[in-house]
Amino acid sequence: MKLKKWFENWGMTKLKVSIGFLETEWEPQEADRDAAWELYVEMLTRIVTQSLAGTDGDERTALDSVHALFGITREILRRKGRDCIQFSKIAVVVLNQIVRPFTAKWHKLSLEGAFDHAEQRQAFRKELEALQFDLRNYAKALADIAQVEDLTGFAFD
Repeated sequence: MKLKKWFENWGMTKLKVSIGFLETEWEPQEADRDAAWELYVEMLTRIVTQSLAGTDGDERTALDSVHALFGITREILRRKGRDCIQFSKIAVVVLNQIVRPFTAKWHKLSLEGAFDHAEQRQAFRKELEALQFDLRNYAKALADIAQVEDLTGFAFD
């Protein structure tokens, strides 16, 4: 299967990657499946896939949890090494194109006191919901790579 088709299957068509990259073969190996499983577990148990009711939680903590995906993914990539190149192709693109714009924007705004204002907290939560939608698709894709039952739907309702 071509990587382009794989992205389409999981609703990740808004990612911007080169045509050559999209035309590469998608053939995950055991190391890719192990890496996907590790990140899937992390995502399934974090705010990145879990609903945050309007009166629950804390925006700063939620932002920190989203940001933690960078360190978690880097650690998985370091430990698994070059044997998980298929996982790396997906993980790096998702971090840089889906997660980074959100964390960069809200980190700056939080340092400027955005979370001290109700309207900014509401805007954060609205954008977090949109991010969660994309990251739930990513989590489902990770379950597919890991060849495990997807529990994403059970986890956030």
